[in-house]
Amino acid sequence: MVPQTLVEELVKSNLILEEDVKALEDLAQTQNKDFGQTIVDQGILSESDLLNFKSKVYQIPTVNLEEVDLDKEALKEIPEDTVVFYKIVPFAKKDNILKVGIVDPEDNNALEALKFIAGKRGLTTEKYLIGYKDFSNIVKKYRTLTGEVEQALESLAEELEGKGVKTKDGVKTRLEELSAEAPITRIVAVVVKHAVESRASDIHIEPFEDRVRVRFRVDGVLTTSLTLPKNLHSAIVTRVKILSDLKIDETRLAQDGRFATKLGERKIDFRVSTFPTKNGEKVVMRILDPLAGNITLTDLGLEGRSIDILQKSMVKPFGSILITGPTGSGKSTTLAAMLRVLNTEDVNIVTLEDPIEYFVDGVNQSQIHEEIGYTFANGLRHILRQDPDIIMVGEIRDKETAGLATQAALTGHIVLSTLHTNDAMGVVPRLVDMSVERYLIPPTLNVAAAQRLLRRLCPDCKLKDKANKGEETIINNTIKEMPEEYQKELYSDKGYVIYKPNTENPCRTCGGKAFKGRIGIFEMLEMTEELERIILGTLSEAAMKEEARRQGMITMFQDGIIKVLRGVVSLEELLEVAQANESA
Repeated sequence: MVPQTLVEELVKSNLILEEDVKALEDLAQTQNKDFGQTIVDQGILSESDLLNFKSKVYQIPTVNLEEVDLDKEALKEIPEDTVVFYKIVPFAKKDNILKVGIVDPEDNNALEALKFIAGKRGLTTEKYLIGYKDFSNIVKKYRTLTGEVEQALESLAEELEGKGVKTKDGVKTRLEELSAEAPITRIVAVVVKHAVESRASDIHIEPFEDRVRVRFRVDGVLTTSLTLPKNLHSAIVTRVKILSDLKIDETRLAQDGRFATKLGERKIDFRVSTFPTKNGEKVVMRILDPLAGNITLTDLGLEGRSIDILQKSMVKPFGSILITGPTGSGKSTTLAAMLRVLNTEDVNIVTLEDPIEYFVDGVNQSQIHEEIGYTFANGLRHILRQDPDIIMVGEIRDKETAGLATQAALTGHIVLSTLHTNDAMGVVPRLVDMSVERYLIPPTLNVAAAQRLLRRLCPDCKLKDKANKGEETIINNTIKEMPEEYQKELYSDKGYVIYKPNTENPCRTCGGKAFKGRIGIFEMLEMTEELERIILGTLSEAAMKEEARRQGMITMFQDGIIKVLRGVVSLEELLEVAQANESA
């Protein structure tokens, strides 16, 4: 059906020509698409611009369902097949008011169907306009996560009704028994499965007064995937605790655990953390996918001078390589990639980790337990009696660990570890703050590296664009500060082609996100004689930066600009990360 009112208003506003209307209508019919979707596909209007235009024409407000916690009770009011056929989506319900997203307000059949369903259930409706992308994402949820969980919820309700053993909130008295019920087991399994399939790094299960929200972190961004009834919260948490071998009856203290499961041929490990809140325990599950641990140094985004320096330092007979960056910047993944390179039959590699995130076959990995006194420092003392060639310490947290790691690097061992500083330059002052003698730093520190993670642009739907004046200025100013060989390769007096995320019409490859995966930006500070003189002298960060520049060091921001010009990341993403780095 052609939305005549919309077509007339588009022509009146000179957004389409009257002589083009018939061709667009025919194209829409041939492709079995809405007229509006064809307008978007042809690049006449962006989806957001079309949505705003329709809002003015029909006097109906818009809603972005990505920013809304979908109400599970609302979703039940309209069957999936009706949603798909008529393109109407219930997303919230309060008392007898049902909020519904609609794609085409001129589709009388859809409006009549909605009127019939609402009347049959004694509901009144509030209509909102939604975009095509929003609708597509909702259909996926009906068919996947939400649909599977819905079946489990219905099954659970039947089982509880049949047994009749309930508390006042509808949950069985014995949580252990309820958590073992097939429906609860299925709900947890479905959530875990879909998180892995979505390439999520974390699952957040968050209790509120009236609901439980499930969010996945994909490519560093949290999005709501599911909303569950509040009365299931205790049973779900208990199920996760049983899997993780945690204390079921302890709800006042935070707990940490882990479990593993098989999805297909892959064994996936989950690191579990519970945390008490006002509304009950929040659960966060970190997904430790072995496939993520198989990433190479090149896959991480290391290239050029940076990877050369790192590889050169890894084959030295002794010394330390220290990686710095905030939590979630990919330090553990980089260490795992390095271990895979170093892991040969003729070396003994021993690690101390908290927790063990990636299992590397052939490496002796040890989990610290501070509660029983097995700390990084104590573990290091024992490691040195294990005849190691290479030692990996998950994190240097205190003076004692810093001192022992330095001594190990001095006495013929390769030491890999992490610190928390803003950049590579901050590693040396941080070691000094941790009471490492200055004279010990130059002979033991091979490389100080810093890294951050940026979202990769989807390779299939990213948009090509010419850099505007402001963007061009940023790129040129950055290139001017790079070593000469990079200036020759990258500088252009004719402007720059860059790529941006296709947020208006993303594709299936990225699952409608416009990004797929993440890549690191790096900087490597190599120990030199001049740097040694600075450390043993005035220890000025400004002097260290000047020496780094003389070395030809590529900074994280410069590395990011290189990746912008290669179409891997967006400039906007880089600037956001750089701003966060400055404020850290």
